[in-house]
Amino acid sequence: MELQLIRNATIRMSYHGQNLLVDPYFAEPFSLPSYTGRSRNPLTELPLAPAEILAGVDLVMVSHRHSDHFDAAAQAVLARDMPLLCQPEDEAALRELGFTAAYPVGPSWEGRGIRIARVPGRHGSGAVLAEMGPASGFFFEAEQEPSVYWAGDTILCEEVGDILLRRRPQVVIVHACGAEWGPAEKIVMDEFQTVAVCKMLPESIVVATHMEALDHATVSRQMLREYARKNQVPDEQLRIPADGELLRLDLGILPVRKP
Repeated sequence: MELQLIRNATIRMSYHGQNLLVDPYFAEPFSLPSYTGRSRNPLTELPLAPAEILAGVDLVMVSHRHSDHFDAAAQAVLARDMPLLCQPEDEAALRELGFTAAYPVGPSWEGRGIRIARVPGRHGSGAVLAEMGPASGFFFEAEQEPSVYWAGDTILCEEVGDILLRRRPQVVIVHACGAEWGPAEKIVMDEFQTVAVCKMLPESIVVATHMEALDHATVSRQMLREYARKNQVPDEQLRIPADGELLRLDLGILPVRKP
């Protein structure tokens, strides 16, 4: 498989002969409101033009409908008949936007040789969790491909920990910027939780995304790398791609499972 970080949570993934686009967020820099009052969003430019990002895409995944995961700019250029997989809570709203091929993954979806299971997460805790609403991650499997768990907008919680330890995905994609909402409440993983994921699955590759693009982030790429090294997490295990960077993560280069 190949994984290319675009920006924020947006990734392109080549998997079992299909090109998947995850959480398209195409806004121009500083064109959207601030979350904290520090700066308008997003903080960075797209590394590629939207037409280049969409070229050859077979399937789009939308984890939830927050504006930094499926924004108006992406909606404007996405073909209305593009197959679009989502959490069940969002199907009706996406169809109301005109997306005629929006399909819920609840609890699973299978097609084109790929099996995808939805994994509910917790987009924060306490009162903030109710305000954030439902958000999902997805678990991918296919013949001759590594198993991939894209955790989505979630903290490290019981549901996520269960999937990690029970199914032991070979590649884990986490949102690791430590974004905060309200009274310093974390709504995605931070450096501590990301390193905890690495420690839980020492033979898996962990890819940190959703970084340095929004003004409510609290963890930079450098902070995460320094904390991981301090805690003996190898750079080869924890990948922290730059915007636009392409990673090749096939079965031939992943660590061999111990019996």
